[in-house]
Amino acid sequence: MPIALLALAIGAFGLGTTEFSAMGLLPDIAEHFGVSIPVAGYMISGYALGVVVGAPVLAPLSARFDRKHLLMGLMALFTLGNLASALAPTYTFLVAARFATALPHGTFFGVGAVLAAALVPVTKRSQAVSLMIAGLTIANIVGVPLGTMAAQQFGWRSTFALVTVIGVATIIAIAALVPAQRPQPGASVRSEFGALARGQVWLALGVAAIGFGGMFASYSYISPMMTDVTGFSAGAVPIILAVYGVGMTLGNLVGGHAADRALMPTMYAGMAGIAAVLLLLHALAPFKAGAVVMVFLLGFAGSSLIPSLQTRLMDVAKDAPSLAAALNHSALNFANAAGAWLGGLVIAAGYGLTAPNLLGAGLAVVGLGLALASGLLDRRTARRPARAETPEPVPAGVGDGSARR
Repeated sequence: MPIALLALAIGAFGLGTTEFSAMGLLPDIAEHFGVSIPVAGYMISGYALGVVVGAPVLAPLSARFDRKHLLMGLMALFTLGNLASALAPTYTFLVAARFATALPHGTFFGVGAVLAAALVPVTKRSQAVSLMIAGLTIANIVGVPLGTMAAQQFGWRSTFALVTVIGVATIIAIAALVPAQRPQPGASVRSEFGALARGQVWLALGVAAIGFGGMFASYSYISPMMTDVTGFSAGAVPIILAVYGVGMTLGNLVGGHAADRALMPTMYAGMAGIAAVLLLLHALAPFKAGAVVMVFLLGFAGSSLIPSLQTRLMDVAKDAPSLAAALNHSALNFANAAGAWLGGLVIAAGYGLTAPNLLGAGLAVVGLGLALASGLLDRRTARRPARAETPEPVPAGVGDGSARR
């Protein structure tokens, strides 16, 4: 694998660290600015909203830019946002800074995925994408604990300062390691948005938004589930979350290899795996060993699906791969917000802390259904009589290793 992927992984590590560290900073930020914990939570919602909004706005506008320099620009915006967060004089300013920080999130992953796929032979695209995404999963194991430790020792502002340094390191790494990659010939804002007219794009996004919503319905309440149902102490929760992060990292790498061999079956297996694990977690939540194993497998199953989703979106939107891949992260953040909201509803209705697992399993089954429908449409299209026409050329610089030359 090209060393350029290391630069992309460092950027993903920074994005993951700033996104997931914020949860542990809520009490300190609430106390500092004199707001309640729920109000402090708007900081997290602001970041998620920035991801959802940023991808469809920035990705199409970036269609005609060199991808290397585009990634450097996106990381510069991300770095400035974290610096502004570290220096925020008021809580309102902090929320606005977090929103601005998140705007390049989805586009960085989308453009990065397209560039990563172009650095390697077509048979290794998903593995290349998974290595970039590995930075995001490793952030849950290393970056978030480091950010939390920095906040405990030096205050919450130091966490955002730490990510600012990671952002600068990413810009330097991209400049030094990533080859220039010209934009796709004929790319434009219009052609990027044209991909949204395809049903297969929306089916893939639906798998991410609904299927992953099932996983987040459970994961959002994993902490109280582990303490109040399983019986772990509060001090054990960070270790359990690290177990989840290890599962994510391994699942992402395994999923990348599997997707290069059989893309759609990997997607089916990942979605079915999420449903099965959530059902088992519901049953085994009262048992410590079983619960921890299921938390690991939940991270593994969920993360194994991401490389296949990224690759699938690039396949079904070949003339607009950056937008499609970026929208995947908008869909995942929508899943995060919607899953947490729906999980909270069933808990508030009195069904207990394990009820989100059953809800999540149901959403995962719906996601599996959408994936199967997408595969069925592929087979039907393949059976149609071939028309006498010139085959559509493969876009330059996507999945052919041309960026290495």
